[in-house]
Amino acid sequence: MTESTAPIAENAPTSTTTRIGWAALILVTLYVCYFSHLGAIGFVGPDEPRYAWIARDMAETGDWVTPRLYGKPWFEKPPLFYWGAALSFKLFGMSEVAARLPSAISALLATLALAWLALCLYGAETARWLLLLLPTTVGMIGFSHAAATDMPFSAMLTIAMVCAAVVLGLTRNENTPILPRTPWLALLLFGFFLGLAVLAKGPAGVILSGGAVFFWALFTKRWRDAFRLLHPAAIASFCLTALPWYVLCARRNPDFFRIFIIEHNFQRYLTPEFQHIQPFWFFIPITLLALLPWSSILAAVASDVRRTLEAGSWRFSPDVYFGCWIAFVFVFFSVSKSKLPGYILPTIPALVIPISQKVSLRIRKIAQGSRWMGIATGMVLFALGVLAALNSESFQLTWAASALVGGGMVSAVLGNLRRLSFSLIIAVLAVIAAINLALSGTSRRAIDDSVSVRPATQAARLAWNDYSPEQSTTFKLTRSLQYNLNFYFHRELPEWSPNRSKPGWVFAAPNEEFDLRKLGLDCPFNPLRHAIIVCKDRGSASSSYDGRQPH
Repeated sequence: MTESTAPIAENAPTSTTTRIGWAALILVTLYVCYFSHLGAIGFVGPDEPRYAWIARDMAETGDWVTPRLYGKPWFEKPPLFYWGAALSFKLFGMSEVAARLPSAISALLATLALAWLALCLYGAETARWLLLLLPTTVGMIGFSHAAATDMPFSAMLTIAMVCAAVVLGLTRNENTPILPRTPWLALLLFGFFLGLAVLAKGPAGVILSGGAVFFWALFTKRWRDAFRLLHPAAIASFCLTALPWYVLCARRNPDFFRIFIIEHNFQRYLTPEFQHIQPFWFFIPITLLALLPWSSILAAVASDVRRTLEAGSWRFSPDVYFGCWIAFVFVFFSVSKSKLPGYILPTIPALVIPISQKVSLRIRKIAQGSRWMGIATGMVLFALGVLAALNSESFQLTWAASALVGGGMVSAVLGNLRRLSFSLIIAVLAVIAAINLALSGTSRRAIDDSVSVRPATQAARLAWNDYSPEQSTTFKLTRSLQYNLNFYFHRELPEWSPNRSKPGWVFAAPNEEFDLRKLGLDCPFNPLRHAIIVCKDRGSASSSYDGRQPH
């Protein structure tokens, strides 16, 4: 029997001190990677401020059915994230931390569910490594700190797939009764979490889970097990979870299905209408980036898969389930005419399970290659540290880069000495240290200044004693910056024009400073530090305007 289809090996007994050490390391990793510094940086990009605005509107108006942006119905996404953020706003107040908390909680729940599945399939050691490796991937760190729908959707889909694995019988072992019993709890939870996935991002949840299970059944010839997912209990649980909001929203908004289903699902997938056009291979580098710093371990996964295929025993391996999960999601979104990095997030948890298993096998000397796995991981960390150092703009960010460089060197040395367990633990600690150093102190302020509008809004209040947010306007800002300012000012800011100049403050792109000064505005801020500049219009701006339209 090949290594990937071998039964769960008994783990060597560990001392109480070792168990406490593992538990402490896992808890620190989960906290730092998912919950620490959630508010270190202001909202970034066009999605965070829009979704946070809709959630705030729900919390303020009490309308939990119709999402509204600037007072108008907004049907781009279903309400699961909005509900979570609105509840968080009510409990903890309006802040970036509260807006991002649903994503962090979703990431934690998905990680725990997947670790439980790894425990059932491969043993405690694989589960422990998954609890360290999955949270420290770039994809999970980044999207758990984003006020967006990607992480809730990926997390709910992941938990649904874990429940599906139980229903399909993948967790059965020698202790399972010969006569199978109906897994009622797993069926109900499968329908419930799949319903939440549909409430997070729409019908893609059903398509992705159904497609993965279909191809698993096709390759393993276990159609009877696959059809168990259509049990009335699972269907009823799904319908009771997902359908009420869709029915209510459609009754209140007659154009809901046309806008949401036709425009934001079918047209988004089948046409380039939304301008997110990328090549077919776009998700290959995105996936490798999202898996950092563990991308190099994929080579070991590929090698083991090849040996399993050659042995002909792959149909009996649970790895087929994860392979179908990964491949279907990857191909489905690669075919889409609209591609964004967050689309590929559901593959990351499924990829880290085989990665964790391969790590466990090499630590237990069941498979060869532990030396090169440790060396490769250390080299990846070292390279990331060097890139961060070359792009650092603050002394503390240089320290974060140094943590990656130093951790990478130590990890590579330990890997060369065939101490893979210690090599990977050092790599995990280096990632944790880099996160803390990058998102605190002067480093945090430098990053916040360069990517968020929040520092500029705070600086404006300090620069002018008579500053009035009600007299603020914008000039030639990108869509992303405009949405962010609108959220922080709690209103839509109008576009400034020298032809209608009146006293007030103008938020503009840094490259417009020269033109604004020529028009008579006072622009005291350094545009190299801030994502936007703030200028004061004293009501006497020149009318010699070149007529260029805003971005």
